[in-house]
Amino acid sequence: MAAYVIFDVEIRDMNQYQGFMKGVKPAVVAAGGKYLARGGPHKVYEGDWLPRRIVLFEFPSVEAFEGFYNGPVYRGLKPIRDACSSARLVAVEGLA
Repeated sequence: MAAYVIFDVEIRDMNQYQGFMKGVKPAVVAAGGKYLARGGPHKVYEGDWLPRRIVLFEFPSVEAFEGFYNGPVYRGLKPIRDACSSARLVAVEGLA
């Protein structure tokens, strides 16, 4: 069952974040993931959520996402991301 991952990120240093992106994109693809949205305009219609930059991924399964997230490539890149941004991250399974 597909998993959808929503990443809400505030970037403090775009140059450093670009370095993170160059490393993370191939790891996403290698895990079977794909970008569905990446930083485009967004609008909140209900509630008090104030997203900064939205990135939406699709992975083949929650297990595939967790393999990516807990894998050595992302674990090596996460300190770079943490140094230049802050984020909220949630995954949800799709419908069977």
